[in-house]
Amino acid sequence: MDFSKIRVRYAPSPTGEPHVGNIRTALFDWLIARNSSGQFIVRVEDTDQARKVEGAIDLQKASLKWLGLDWDEGLGLEGKYGPYIQSERLTLYTDVAERLLQSGKAYKCFCNAQRLSKLREKQLDSKATLVGYDGHCRSLKLDESDISGSFVVRFKMPDAGLSELDDLVRGHLEFDNSLSDDFIILKSDGYPTYHLASVVDDHYMDISHVLRGEEWMSSVPRHVQLYLALEWEMPLFAHLPTILAPDKSKLSKRHGATSVLEYKKAGYLPEAMFNFLSLLGWSLDGDTEIISKEDLVSKFDPSRISSASAIFDIEKLNWMNGHYIRSMSSLELSQILRSYWAEFPPEIFDRTPSSNEVDEVSKLVQERIKVLSEAAGLVAFVFKNEITYEPNELIQKNMDAESTTRMLDRVNESVSKIETFCSRAIEVELRSLADSIDVKVGTLLGTIRVATSGQKVSPPLFDSLEVLGRNRVLELLHVAKSKLA
Repeated sequence: MDFSKIRVRYAPSPTGEPHVGNIRTALFDWLIARNSSGQFIVRVEDTDQARKVEGAIDLQKASLKWLGLDWDEGLGLEGKYGPYIQSERLTLYTDVAERLLQSGKAYKCFCNAQRLSKLREKQLDSKATLVGYDGHCRSLKLDESDISGSFVVRFKMPDAGLSELDDLVRGHLEFDNSLSDDFIILKSDGYPTYHLASVVDDHYMDISHVLRGEEWMSSVPRHVQLYLALEWEMPLFAHLPTILAPDKSKLSKRHGATSVLEYKKAGYLPEAMFNFLSLLGWSLDGDTEIISKEDLVSKFDPSRISSASAIFDIEKLNWMNGHYIRSMSSLELSQILRSYWAEFPPEIFDRTPSSNEVDEVSKLVQERIKVLSEAAGLVAFVFKNEITYEPNELIQKNMDAESTTRMLDRVNESVSKIETFCSRAIEVELRSLADSIDVKVGTLLGTIRVATSGQKVSPPLFDSLEVLGRNRVLELLHVAKSKLA
């Protein structure tokens, strides 16, 4: 195999939404391909028909596209190595299985489920060193086994010796062959198992590097022996570290969403998610955390992939996402918010914001949000028909309903006379008003904030009043006064 021509593959199964572990693998594959001007292939491993979920491949596509992981072959992009869906390649697997049968390196097994279940129970009860198939049908000659009835095809593992592999992440690996049973390569329904299908596809698609999770380490001796039996050159393997929760437990929904598209819905930016995922098991120099996609492509080195488990720290992701939000222009954020709210309309809005309004509110929230979903709650008052709050929330310390009403009257007068209704002019006028009526600025602004937003904490008040506009502000001041009556 010519390893100067890099070809990597991401091989999802259509069993549900892609989780961060799957997409981290795809991202590393993509970085290797783009760093080397190689090819990134996406093929669908759908041989487990019982677990197939309708629409799962569309979710894979959406996840890859959201992160900007474009592919060169598969998922609708045909090439000379297709088809790229395993269920459309069944003849290829059966031909290879037949080749192994004819060479005596595989055999037909007629053991039924009942026998296999009893065998397993017996092995567990006796605390056997190897829990697996006992080779019951191994001695059958091919002509003897060519009988009617349901059967699977098993690969004949060596009884002794070692299966060896030089892993790009974990170094030289050795496995005792005697600890691996004769595994199934072709099921009774004619579909291959993962072991056969992945080896066959990687060979015929000229895959140079195979990146997969460390949970597949136990399959290494099986795959090594398949390559040896078929006299095929093995690709280079890299078993990626497991992604764990901060408490070192298995990552689950209680640690945050695990589906990539859930993060999109929650308001994370694809640039931030890309950056974050790239550092789950890889680092540039051990210190740098903010890395652009362009730099990641140019500097990605598989030798810097760690064998230690990676920690999925949602707080770090939040920090990183906030950094990306603050680093863009307000116009860029406005465009992103507009698209985000179009796809995920905020339920707390009573009306759809105009483009100009989104431009304005983007400025209000940019320094205050870590994820896009937080923006709606901060600016909902701009897009609601009615602002709700309790009348007593208008009354600040050392004030009562009567004094607050008089203060609102004066605010109304001041707002009405501002020539250019902009944040700077509003600030000057209201601070001057506080001095003239001998009221603390905080007291005055606290009442105005509640009256116009329904919140005790809001985006910058003067900017918020500008966004609302004079007429709406006067309207809300009138409502506030009526609440105190």
